Amino acid sequence: MAGHSKFANIKHRKGAQDKKRAKIFTRLIKELSVAARSGTDPTSNPRLRSALLAARAANMPKDNIDRVLKKAEGGEGENYEEVRYEGYGPGGTALIVEALTDNRNRTASEVRAAFNKYGGSMGETGSVSFMFDKVGQLIYTVEAGDADAVFEAALEAGADNVESDENGHLILTDPADFMAVREALESSLGAPEEAELTWRPQNSISVNEAQASTLLKLLDVLDDNEDVQNVSANFEIDDELMAKLAG
Repeated sequence: MAGHSKFANIKHRKGAQDKKRAKIFTRLIKELSVAARSGTDPTSNPRLRSALLAARAANMPKDNIDRVLKKAEGGEGENYEEVRYEGYGPGGTALIVEALTDNRNRTASEVRAAFNKYGGSMGETGSVSFMFDKVGQLIYTVEAGDADAVFEAALEAGADNVESDENGHLILTDPADFMAVREALESSLGAPEEAELTWRPQNSISVNEAQASTLLKLLDVLDDNEDVQNVSANFEIDDELMAKLAG
């Protein structure tokens, strides 16, 4: 679609999040804590392996990581619960909010309040997730190589699909293959700029300036919530408009 780029939309959102993520270590520590429940040996625990890679990529001090793992080994880790909220935002956009919380009632109340304040409504679990697919997603910059080279490397690594444009490369995998593909690509292309399991919309909804402005405010409030780990949405904003709103 002329003037639109799913990749650029992702990058703008990620950039906005990274600038204001003073709480990023808190989120990473929560993920490490939950992942370590299934064992503290990363070779046999793919989720922990992924969490450790994310923590190192964020330059988390080794002492912080070791402290979490020692607590988990001693059965002393925080008892975080994984919860998922679904709902609709401005312009009929669908949102999935994934959280790790030690107080389900508090988190549900805060997420619902954010939806209500910015023209959305929270629904039941399953109310919008049928419009998304759970995938592994890796983002590489254009420096990783041209589209053909990245496609070949991704295919060799076992990825499902690659989308390339002037902004970079978006590589998609089956969730079960995510860690294997990530490790293979790190050998051939280097470390990705982003790597995560996420909900990918089957179709995107274009929003106008007023809807986009309100939607981005909603996403910012959700991003600021310490319990929220990840937000997925099916919006698509024109590149020029996204740049205007982000600026």
